[in-house]
Amino acid sequence: MQVNRCGWVSEDPLYQQYHDTVWGRPQFDPKQLFAKLCLDGQQAGLSWLTILKKQQNYEQFFANFEPSIIAQYDQHKVEALMLEPGIVRNRLKINSIIKNAKAYMAFVEQGNDFATFLWDFVGGSPNVNQFESLSQVPVQTPESEAMSKALKKLGFNFVGPTICYAFMQAVGMVNDHTTDCHCYGQF
Repeated sequence: MQVNRCGWVSEDPLYQQYHDTVWGRPQFDPKQLFAKLCLDGQQAGLSWLTILKKQQNYEQFFANFEPSIIAQYDQHKVEALMLEPGIVRNRLKINSIIKNAKAYMAFVEQGNDFATFLWDFVGGSPNVNQFESLSQVPVQTPESEAMSKALKKLGFNFVGPTICYAFMQAVGMVNDHTTDCHCYGQF
């Protein structure tokens, strides 16, 4: 039986599984949001499938995206990570995860909740769009621009408005499953 999915999903089984069970489903756990934001930053200039195939390696080499551990990474650790073929060996991207972990830790140590901070950009609940085709889906919005600006002010990087919108889609802040997708309306 043919299953109708969003137009960006390839025939790759990993991609289909990600689309069907992860993408667009509301995520409220602060550390999961941190991990996804970091992974979306790794995607810059690459396909999401490339990062998705390396996700387990990122989890292994970045302490399951535990910000308190990553924030302690030093230049020796960066050099070791540059030798790991299982991740994108881009010094700026590797350093961005460390920088983001430090920014995250500073934010939460001030008594802030990262999930609440992020979800406030959409009023605390998912924005449900009704796009009929992939061509109607924006690559950024005023909300993703505001999120990008706020994250950069906190010290995060690789969080431009397009990355922030992809993040918002992935963690269910916006439901951008097209109306003909079998996932539309599931949550």
